[in-house]
Amino acid sequence: MADVVALTGATGFVGGVVAARLVSAGWRVRALVRPASDDRRLTARVERVPGSLEDPASLGRLVRGVRAVVHCAGLVRGVSRADFERVNVDGVVRLARAAAREVPAPRVILVSSAAARQPALSDYAASKLAGERALAAGAAEWTVLRPPALYGPGDRELLPLLQWMRRGVGLVLGPPSARFSLLYVEDLADALVRLVQTDGLASAAFELHDGRPAGYAWDDVLAAVGRLRGRAVRRVAVPGSALRLLAHANVLLAGARGRAPMLTPGKVRELQHPDWVCDNAALSAATGWTPRIGLDAGLSRTLGLPADGR
Repeated sequence: MADVVALTGATGFVGGVVAARLVSAGWRVRALVRPASDDRRLTARVERVPGSLEDPASLGRLVRGVRAVVHCAGLVRGVSRADFERVNVDGVVRLARAAAREVPAPRVILVSSAAARQPALSDYAASKLAGERALAAGAAEWTVLRPPALYGPGDRELLPLLQWMRRGVGLVLGPPSARFSLLYVEDLADALVRLVQTDGLASAAFELHDGRPAGYAWDDVLAAVGRLRGRAVRRVAVPGSALRLLAHANVLLAGARGRAPMLTPGKVRELQHPDWVCDNAALSAATGWTPRIGLDAGLSRTLGLPADGR
């Protein structure tokens, strides 16, 4: 089997880190790159395949003769369920079909989301579960990874909230009893490399976290940022009712500007869900992967704060 790995989403937050990790592990990387994408983060050692998830011909060129396909591309902001399904479901279907035509067929590894556990909460969550099911139906060999909330340098979703914490204002967007797992993006990339390297895996879905089995409460994150900045972060609880009103206003404002909103009623339901704690056990047993970067170290790298709080 060739030592080439096909990669989608390589110009994004997660995919760029995955590409670098695969290259450093000795793999040749072939990346699907949309013509309008900024690919300057990718090294010259990454082969570019111009195209998109909507173009079956480019997907065929992407997966030809590869060892595995790592699918990081996905839509996190959309106006409607159809927007999410076009990328997070239909894109998976086309990619799985392209891979299934190869002999031997490569394993397709899908980066999904823990949100797929609760598809009724949002169009995004529903699309991630539907994408997983489409992969299982269409690929000969497949693996699904369901990461929790991801963070790290280059993140655009969680980073603004963390930056407010760095300034001393801790906006708490979920109930006090809520618990959730977190994962630094480099640990996700390491897990994907392990999956590529591990032969004989049965097709399955895996969760992962940063080494804290019980997950975190919001106050744990505020305390960690406080340790790093050397001063406590002021806790500002945002009521769910206020979040819902803000979400509806944000949808209207984004629509007027022709943009896809991030904060939507569905996203608020995700934020208000009480349990996003994940379990590493199955993935570690199957691949030997263990997370390396805990919360304090990850936040230090993400926010540019010294680890000793000085």
